Amino acid sequence: MTTGNRNRSRRGLVAAALVAGAAAGLAWLAREVPVQLGAGSRGARLERVRRSPQFRKGAFHNTLPARPVPRSAMRHAVRDMLRAGARRRPSAPIPLLSAGPGESAELAVIWYGHSSALVEVEGRRVLLDPVWSERCSPSSVVGPRRLHAMPVALEDLPALDAVVISHDHYDHLDMATVRALVRSQRAPFVVPLGVGAHLERWGVPAERIVELEWAEGVDLGGVRLTCTAARHFSGRGFTRDTTLWASWVIAGERRRVFYTGDTGYFDGYRAIGAEHGPFDATLAQIGAYGEAWPDIHMTPEEAITAHLDLGGGLLVPVHWGTFVLAPHPWSEPVDRLWSEAKARDVRIAVPRPGERVDVDAPPAVEAWWQQVA
Repeated sequence: MTTGNRNRSRRGLVAAALVAGAAAGLAWLAREVPVQLGAGSRGARLERVRRSPQFRKGAFHNTLPARPVPRSAMRHAVRDMLRAGARRRPSAPIPLLSAGPGESAELAVIWYGHSSALVEVEGRRVLLDPVWSERCSPSSVVGPRRLHAMPVALEDLPALDAVVISHDHYDHLDMATVRALVRSQRAPFVVPLGVGAHLERWGVPAERIVELEWAEGVDLGGVRLTCTAARHFSGRGFTRDTTLWASWVIAGERRRVFYTGDTGYFDGYRAIGAEHGPFDATLAQIGAYGEAWPDIHMTPEEAITAHLDLGGGLLVPVHWGTFVLAPHPWSEPVDRLWSEAKARDVRIAVPRPGERVDVDAPPAVEAWWQQVA
């Protein structure tokens, strides 16, 4: 065989290998993505969804109509996302801690990053929106990738009393994490209406799924979880709003915590506070806001207002720092939160991922994020 023929043969083999690899990758994605999308409600679950006051014309709706958005808002959002030098990622590694659960505090919070957090209330442990995967996406190879490792392995979590999900977006409901928790824990999954269909497709036993409508609650061995309103949307594919979104009240006999989930600010927080509060702590969403989506995510200043409306004691910010989901700089949400908190005399704690916050004796704010921004 001549040198030219050998080279052509090698190129042909390389090309064939690339084609085969691409085909295998596409086949893998074709299997992976449909399962990640979850499932729609059927049977008795669908009938219950249809009876919800929030469900009309085939979809769930917010209580209030959408707020107007400037025509230029989306164009500005796209421009800002494409703009170089916006510092949407930290310039140095994010510091992590690996605090384990404590026995002395009656009420504590461990923030693991983004909206994943463990609430310890009177000896009970409630895990919120656990996402341990590398990406918040239907694919493990594309989509927003985490900016820091999880500070603790999923299998090293203590025994849980409940796993609470606020809604079905990928940065709050992660299939791989759910499947791992089914194997490693016995706790039930407490979710808004319709989300149980996703869980069942992923192998969660029906007896471990508790689905709630706004204003409904469940008692789980000393802790009461109440599903409350939020202003957001849902969907894991091309169809939107077939499952409900929610905020949550986590209440022991003496101590109470409120978790906003993902939400735009709305005037219902005073009513929630009057009925279920006051709250010793609020876990409030502060990141991924923008001019184009006022009904989806609160600004940091709105999070402070919601906290005050609720009658909150200590505010612990969530939904920031882990994934790049909006055009604002990485550290801007917590910088703005800290400034507003000082102006309005609101107590806050800004833990590093994995840091445990004793709500009755929170650490002083150290501005650690500014050292890595």
